[in-house]
Amino acid sequence: QVQLVESGGGLVQAGGSLRLSCADSGRTARSYAMGWLRQAPGKEREFVVAINRGGGSTYYSDSVLGRFTISRDNVKNTVYLQMKSLKPDATAVYYCAAGRRFGRYPSDYDYWGQGTQVTVSS
Repeated sequence: QVQLVESGGGLVQAGGSLRLSCADSGRTARSYAMGWLRQAPGKEREFVVAINRGGGSTYYSDSVLGRFTISRDNVKNTVYLQMKSLKPDATAVYYCAAGRRFGRYPSDYDYWGQGTQVTVSS
């Protein structure tokens, strides 16, 4: 059973960086594609980035391409999201998710973490 726990969120100034982590205590996430999605207040959950099971393919939303980097360590059962040059519109709860499909839609993911808050001040 996949059990995802995110960490690393916090408050950062615009232009700053944060690194989010997502650990799977169930140790089965290596069998799944992994994604990061975010949800800002009053908005729908939106896709940020995904990585396939082996880590060789990634898929970024246009809004974060070139500034965010996803990676995974299947030995540690952990996925990372390095975020640089953060903008205030990145403020949201960031969710880690695992799914059978390597996709951009929330429906592509079967397991979700509880989320971690990222706040970018201007």
